Amino acid sequence: MEYTSAAKLLKGYGIRSIESAYVRDAESAIKFSKGGKIALKGISSRALHKSKAGLVKLNLSSKEIEPAFKEIEKRSKKFSPYRILAQRMAEPGIEIIIGGRVDPQFGKMILLGLGGIYVETFKDFSLRACPITAYDARKMVSELRSRRIITYGGRGSAQLESLLLKASKLIAQNKIGELDLNPVIVREKGYDVVDIRILW
Repeated sequence: MEYTSAAKLLKGYGIRSIESAYVRDAESAIKFSKGGKIALKGISSRALHKSKAGLVKLNLSSKEIEPAFKEIEKRSKKFSPYRILAQRMAEPGIEIIIGGRVDPQFGKMILLGLGGIYVETFKDFSLRACPITAYDARKMVSELRSRRIITYGGRGSAQLESLLLKASKLIAQNKIGELDLNPVIVREKGYDVVDIRILW
């Protein structure tokens, strides 16, 4: 599912993603930035690991956008068809992952874990069958070894539990084969979904 459509689907369930737009050229990306820092990403169904493929440039100022755009454009050609996505830079926070998939035995599942590069390193995650209850959401958070980190000592627990319930509802009510929100940048008050991948 292409990124802007996926973001729109999330918005329908009250899940906020970072402001993003597909851009045709460097000039469009500079206009999108409005003088602030942005990220540029080459998006292709053939490049599942954008960072490893060199298709991600972060914290770009207006002067850095044009050369970064040209570099991503050049690297993306081997993954054609592709598009280039511009995104606002998220405020600093802790990276988590919220995922969903269909298990042959248990049906639709939802996953919560420490995100970004750490999801595979520490394997710190919790799983439940969808749809989950408020009690399930609390238990998922409490089961993580990283719970005090990702909830800022518990102060962000309610926010994270609410986000889990919304994601569970999205998974349960749609014919989604796989959902990957990684990373979601969580702060003590607020969050931003940065990367979205939905497979039907």
